[in-house]
Parts: sequence; C-alpha cells; structure tokens
Amino acid sequence: MSPAPVRVAIVLAAGAGTRFGGDKLAAQFRGKPLIHHAIRAARAAPVSRVIVVAPPQLEIGEWEAMGPPVEILRIATTALSDSLKAAMAAAGDTNGAFIFLGDMPLVPLCAAARLAEALGDSFAALPRYAGAPGHPVLLSRAAFADIARLEGDQGAGMLIRTRKDIAFLDWPDDTVVLDVDRGEDIKRLEGR
Repeated sequence: MSPAPVRVAIVLAAGAGTRFGGDKLAAQFRGKPLIHHAIRAARAAPVSRVIVVAPPQLEIGEWEAMGPPVEILRIATTALSDSLKAAMAAAGDTNGAFIFLGDMPLVPLCAAARLAEALGDSFAALPRYAGAPGHPVLLSRAAFADIARLEGDQGAGMLIRTRKDIAFLDWPDDTVVLDVDRGEDIKRLEGR
C-alpha cells in the first residue's frame, strides 16, 4: 500500500479588495475576521500545513495548536499569479495543493476531503454548483509547472478551463461559489 499523499492548503488573501473598499479580509463575518473562515476550512482539509498568502498589513491572529500549522507568507503584490507562485515555492515538495480563497467564508469543511477522493489521476479537482466552478480547487502535482508560468492576474482557473482532465464534483448547494466582493455581501451571506 502506498503512503497517503502529502498535500498543503493555500489560502489566497493578498488581493487589494478594491470593490469592497479595502481591508476586506479583516471585515467581521459572524464575529470573526473574514479570513478566519477560509483558514478554518483550509485546516479541515487533509493537509500537512496551511500557507496563507497575505499583504503585509493584514492581521491574521493566532490559531489553536490542534490541526495543521498555519504559516503566513507576506507579499507586497496583489497579482494573483504572484500569490500562487509564491505559495507554491513555499510549499516545496508536495503531491498537491488545495487552493482556498480568503473571501469565501461558507466553504463547507468537508469539501476538501471529498475533492481528495475525487482527484485520481486528474490535473485538478473542484466542486461545481449548477455548472459554475467553485472552491476549493485541488491541484495535482502535474499542475505545478503550469502554475509557475502564469503571469499577472492569471490564476489556476485559466489553466483549468483549457483542460479536459478535470475531476468535477457536483455540489448540492451554492456554498462553494459564494464570495464577498462588496460590503453588502457580508450581510447577505451572514443571513444564510
């Protein structure tokens, strides 16, 4: 029997949040900063550690000892490709990476484990709701070289749209596609 794959979770949180008006991930959602909900979902994934890519000014706070350790990777750029490449470099030798978005507070804690079961030999695995791709995304090791070639605001979604070897997991509700873009989104999602 082969050993279980060693994977990491990456939480992308270095965006500028311009539509929100800035400091989006520090905004309160259900009594905690928005970023905490994404980190909680990432820590529930079958991973050895969690890497949070964040701007220098974002306050993250501390985490309880139970669960995979949380590492904060500070970067000054808001370009999506820079965040992904920095996180992949920090991840080092790993068999796969879950990509979580810092502004998606309702991602179910069970989503990552279900994606790990669905991945198989695919390039990536991701949930989808009503045909729309969601998060988190599980990238196989085969995707890492392609991530290294991304530029500007290109993300893994651009790569996934060009591939046929993607494992889609149809999700029963919209929690895998809901994000916070504007201030009013906080109230709308808190009511769910």
